[in-house]
Amino acid sequence: METQKFQHRHIGINAEDEKKMLSKIGVNSLDELIDQTIPANIRLQNGLNLPEALSEHEYAEEMALMASKNRICASYIGMGWYDTVCPAPIFRNVFENPVWYTSYTPYQAEISQGRLEALMNFQTTVSDLTGLPLSNCSLLDEATAGAESATMMFNLRTRDQIKNNVNKLFVDKNIFPQTLAVISTRMEPQGIEVVVGDYNTVDLSDGFFGAIIQYPNSNGNIVDYKAFAEKAHSIDCKVSVATDLMALTLLVPPGEWGADIAFGSSQRFGVPMFYGGPSAGFFATREEFKRNVPGRIIGVSKDAYGKPAYRMALQTREQHIKREKATSNICTAQALLATMAGFYAVYHGPKGLKNIATQIHSATALIADELKELGYTILNEQYFDTLKIGLPSGISQYTVREFAEMRDINLRYYEAGEVGISIDETITEYKAHELLAVFSMAAGRMEVFMIDDLAQKITINDQFLRKSEFLQHEVFNSYHTETELMRYIKRLDRKDISLAHSMISLGSCTMKLNAASELLPLSLGGFQNIHPLAPKSQTQGYNELIEELGEYLKEITGFAGVSFQPNSGAAGEYAGLMTIRKYLESIGQGHRNIILIPASAHGTNPASAIQAGYETVTIECDSHGNIAVEDLQAKADQHKDHLAGCMITYPSTHGIFEKEIREMCKIVHEKGGQVYMDGANMNAQVGLTNPGFIGADVCHLNLHKTFAIPHGGGGPGEGPICVAEHLIPFLPHHPEVDGSTVNTVASAPYGSAGILPITYGYIRMMGGEGLTHATKIAILNANYLAECLKDTYGIVYRGTTGRVGHELILECRKLKETSGITESDIAKRLMDYGYHAPTLSFPVHGTLMIEPTESESLSELNRFVDTMNQIWEEIKEVENGTYSKEDNVLVNAPHPEYEVCADEWKHAYPRSKAAYPLEFVKQNKFWINVARVDNAYGDRNLVTCLCDMG
Repeated sequence: METQKFQHRHIGINAEDEKKMLSKIGVNSLDELIDQTIPANIRLQNGLNLPEALSEHEYAEEMALMASKNRICASYIGMGWYDTVCPAPIFRNVFENPVWYTSYTPYQAEISQGRLEALMNFQTTVSDLTGLPLSNCSLLDEATAGAESATMMFNLRTRDQIKNNVNKLFVDKNIFPQTLAVISTRMEPQGIEVVVGDYNTVDLSDGFFGAIIQYPNSNGNIVDYKAFAEKAHSIDCKVSVATDLMALTLLVPPGEWGADIAFGSSQRFGVPMFYGGPSAGFFATREEFKRNVPGRIIGVSKDAYGKPAYRMALQTREQHIKREKATSNICTAQALLATMAGFYAVYHGPKGLKNIATQIHSATALIADELKELGYTILNEQYFDTLKIGLPSGISQYTVREFAEMRDINLRYYEAGEVGISIDETITEYKAHELLAVFSMAAGRMEVFMIDDLAQKITINDQFLRKSEFLQHEVFNSYHTETELMRYIKRLDRKDISLAHSMISLGSCTMKLNAASELLPLSLGGFQNIHPLAPKSQTQGYNELIEELGEYLKEITGFAGVSFQPNSGAAGEYAGLMTIRKYLESIGQGHRNIILIPASAHGTNPASAIQAGYETVTIECDSHGNIAVEDLQAKADQHKDHLAGCMITYPSTHGIFEKEIREMCKIVHEKGGQVYMDGANMNAQVGLTNPGFIGADVCHLNLHKTFAIPHGGGGPGEGPICVAEHLIPFLPHHPEVDGSTVNTVASAPYGSAGILPITYGYIRMMGGEGLTHATKIAILNANYLAECLKDTYGIVYRGTTGRVGHELILECRKLKETSGITESDIAKRLMDYGYHAPTLSFPVHGTLMIEPTESESLSELNRFVDTMNQIWEEIKEVENGTYSKEDNVLVNAPHPEYEVCADEWKHAYPRSKAAYPLEFVKQNKFWINVARVDNAYGDRNLVTCLCDMG
């Protein structure tokens, strides 16, 4: 039946609703509205050439088959990915819970207290285990965290080092190869020389600003770096350490032997491997470097009544706000996975974590003893979980590999002929016997191994053993039963607004439905338990999914090539720009170093351009919010000899389909530049136009926006790039896949491959017709809201025909003069109605940007309109003197439960006005946990770890 098609489950507007909305807007048909909105010269003439849409049941069957094509083997490859056990209450109540996975980045602290606390738990875990006082709340992965540490050390150079152009970064040869590859990619355009060598022999006095080492290192060795750190510090050289949180439960933490920065992956804290991601990278450092830390930091402040409240600390230093002055382009992190890792630490506590680590090390030590008995050489003097094994004469790597794969076992194989094994928490007596049987058979022996119950065996020297306590806060010592953990998780999720509660109308963020049928396949072991470096013969399911999804995205964007490696939108921007850079170098145009960026662009655009080694030149916008073509032409002419490209968001960040977009592309191309199209607003293009048809050369896609991957409270994201034919050779490579490090931008070959089934499912179940209709409805919904709100707030920008695209900007700038009410007051008051605020003061200061998406119903849109109109009336009550500018429902918003229920009420307006402003609110009241949070207090009194709280 027609109504059972997935598109009718995803799209919130039915045919009858559509008629009512079109009538309100004043057009006769949806196609008429689209004709008025999108310029005719960029409209596609043919529909999308995609497979016929699947039903939800058909999709479930297809994904079960695809997952079954991935062979789940015992993985001892290591290299940053380890099999792990995600506790069922965490998997069920967090990973599979839409309250956690559909919430937005916690910019609005009052309705984000649950996930802010969960992220504080993560930060505390990282700080305690690394021995460094300041942690952020996750980065994209281990390799990008390493690159961020290098950039931070460079920015921390002394005045003398800057004066003397000290630009060398030492990287020890025994770090993971993918980490080295990403660092090398990121440093090249910054003019930083990467010197790879042996930490024991390098002469740091020869102009080094920073050093990166690994502990335990890539070969599994535990090394004493204390003297090295002291030597580095004596010449103002900072030390950054790649490390392993599980190992640090047993080992002396880096902060105790002199490290300035510690980074790595928290994947083995209960997050499945997912063929490489998503999982949360971590980053910790010294408190004196707080102004230079990349990414987001969660801190503690107080609300209007003095109650402690969590918030994002130092928010104004969020990198994408700094634009071209940013030291990082980070926007999306890995909040959902950091939350899971934090709950893993809460569930197990310090004793449980130490027990797990002890089991891992003991099994490794017992296996090492048996391997020696078989005649193999253990090349590690000191190790935690990883052994580098020298093979006896007459035994080849090939022989070992043949017997290993016969038993569904994956090992690491070194170029020089050694074999590596990394043990994880899933090790059992049986698995240990199976592993040893591989080496026994390779040696031509039949041994009976005496490993019973994996008895404790600690071989780590006392000098390396951790003496300091960790995770002593109450939260890590209270929730060790499933009942207690389940209730703790529930207490936190009740404090947060997500798509499970109401529409999240954030402009440019496309908070659309993340359908359960799209997400269910992520629970299949065939997608979860696959190592990213497993042999291709074992990953046929992922191979097919990635190949097919790539073809779909090329069809949707009009491009010829695709890379899934960038695991965020900003990482996609960077990867796209680096692809352009390498292409220009290949045709002898490497001197081109200017990127034109409109004033209205996302802040990550200039930040990414700077990271890619470009200089940025701003293109002005006209009074209608469009890119000023004359200014673009003038600046393209001015910089024609050095123009590398132009970054354009389309429709524009102002929500407008600019008519001259093809002319803009032509201007840039005529001057020798490439056109980068920011895909943040792709939800307004799919099926109706595309970047390739418009004339761009490369675009990134935010799969966590247009293509239905959930935002996860601030991540995971995924930002694949699609490119024209001439750019394909310069797409990101990966050292462990093709031996090349050109433009490597992520730890894993396909970035966060584990969430690609969501986008694959969205496209397969919507089909070309459904995707195109979704785009039209997104535009319909935005124009409907614009029509409903134009006579009160007013709409800042419209296209030449008076239409907006898929989003609109509400005018709020004049309200302060007449009432004292700001756009921030409106945002806070929306919480009392159970709504998350629209995008605040971006891209135009003093405004609210709204994107309703195609998933919302007419009844929800009307509730939002009623809410905004009621708030308008509340503003008028202040203007006419009914309530004072100092005491009204807006400046005091939000009104927390503890205030509304208190015996004393000090406001001039009644409690009912504060708590139940409209009838529908009474039916489903979202009670807020804290009053308005004092941001300035939190910045002046920075607290980023539970152990620092009084």
